[in-house]
Amino acid sequence: MAFSLTDIIKQQVNSAAGNIEIPSAVKNQVLGGLSDSILGSLTQTATKAGGIDMIKDLFGGKTSAASSPITELAGKLFTNNILKNLNLGSALGSSLTGLIPSVLGGVTKIFKDQNGDGKVDINDIIIALGGSKIGTSIIKGVLGGLFKK
Repeated sequence: MAFSLTDIIKQQVNSAAGNIEIPSAVKNQVLGGLSDSILGSLTQTATKAGGIDMIKDLFGGKTSAASSPITELAGKLFTNNILKNLNLGSALGSSLTGLIPSVLGGVTKIFKDQNGDGKVDINDIIIALGGSKIGTSIIKGVLGGLFKK
């Protein structure tokens, strides 16, 4: 079964947030905001000079999720776009923002070296996303040049 990166991030967010009590009135907004912030951080990073290398280093385990600039950017996006509008309090806000490294860590575990060649590359991402023909074509077309494949 093929999954999108968005699906994988949402799954990791839902799993990480399981132990935090989020008010039901804003739960979907918070979880969606976490997912969107992480995806936004990856997208913004990919468009910067050296950004693809930062993503490869994160997914390849050279950079930990806790110390990655991608994680830092996701935290800023989440704080600025979601938390400041919800008035959830600093303790809950800190707990929610604190989930970002574990979510990204979970995502990186999914994009581990899938094909056993000793590195994380576009082929590993294709395998992790299900390797479907359509998914493979889209991913290779869009991301292939970025990963030099």
